[in-house]
Amino acid sequence: MLQGKKILLGVSGSIAAYKAAHLIRLLVKEGAQVKVVMTAAACDFITPLTLSTLSKNEVLVSINNNQSWNNHVMLGRWADVMLIAPASANTLAKMAQGLCDNLLQAVYLSATCPVCFAPAMDEDMWHHPATRNNIEKLLSYGHRQIPVESGELASGLVGEGRMAEPEHIIDFLHRHFAAPRSGGQTSQPLKGKLALVTAGPTVEPIDPVRFISNYSSGKMGIAIADALAAAGATVKLVLGPTRFGPTAPNVETIPVKTAADMFNSCIANYPMADIVVMAAAVADYRPKVIVDRKIKKEDEGMTLELEKTHDILRTLGNNKGTDQLLVGFSLETNNEKEYALKKLHEKNLDMIVLNTLNDEGAGFNHDTNKVTLFDRNGKETAFPLKSKQEVAKDIVSAIIELQNA
Repeated sequence: MLQGKKILLGVSGSIAAYKAAHLIRLLVKEGAQVKVVMTAAACDFITPLTLSTLSKNEVLVSINNNQSWNNHVMLGRWADVMLIAPASANTLAKMAQGLCDNLLQAVYLSATCPVCFAPAMDEDMWHHPATRNNIEKLLSYGHRQIPVESGELASGLVGEGRMAEPEHIIDFLHRHFAAPRSGGQTSQPLKGKLALVTAGPTVEPIDPVRFISNYSSGKMGIAIADALAAAGATVKLVLGPTRFGPTAPNVETIPVKTAADMFNSCIANYPMADIVVMAAAVADYRPKVIVDRKIKKEDEGMTLELEKTHDILRTLGNNKGTDQLLVGFSLETNNEKEYALKKLHEKNLDMIVLNTLNDEGAGFNHDTNKVTLFDRNGKETAFPLKSKQEVAKDIVSAIIELQNA
């Protein structure tokens, strides 16, 4: 998949820079050509000699080497994709503001190729409003974020902010190069349309270390976002915490965490949307009180009082415009069709996608799904088990058919 691809890897100052060595090995093993640009801070974590040996190309750190200058413009034009991994909070801020005080930034500002970035930082830095604003600005430029992962951080804490593992970055690049590029010969019946898609889980904090969530990976909603983009739509993807992300260039990712975050993002973007697909697994309940310190295990049991979250789908259905098309999802374990049709009518949907946990290979954390579509006109269409990418194409085809009805 990456044979002959020209990858320009930017490495910034983060402890995760050590992963760049493994990432380069994987890229070279797949036949990619790799050139590396590092910041001076990155050299504190891994040496240019290591990355030069693995990439089989000179690693560049400064604008000159005392004998000649390094042509940042040509580097930016050479690559098929510029991948910044790790992308520290500092580098993300410089990218968002267009600052140019090192070679990496000069190359980035000169790049004419797609730009992907893999953030790496501690959890508090990751969730800081300044970082969130910088991420949103970069996404608005058409760049693509490789989702961060959760786990042990350099601070010793456990949480979000880890750079994606090299194998997951390779998977992301596979999807990037597999996605239809703009200007291709593919049909684009949704060109000029704005689509709003939700995907992934939400997490509802109990205390600083615990939360309520579900098993959603976000793969189905992400596949729908990519399929809508392939059909020509401009897509805004409101994405809960997951390590996966879209690959299509015309998908803007809006990262959220809680049901309230998702509700607010949907409300803000809904009025402009022509097509809305609510594929996220939003928590129905959240803790009524969030404790600001870790709850200690002292008693035999603990009572957790919950309150309902906003019903996003019902709110959107109640405020749907005459030219808007609203699609919901129904994941059931019993009385599947009855519950799906009830949801279709009660929430004023144009179509509902039913899948059931009783079907093998369907539901959470699978690469496949088996769905039945019910639309507002009473049409019922059942599909066999397929990859989620193929299911997404079926759903988008049904959306286009409804739009043309």
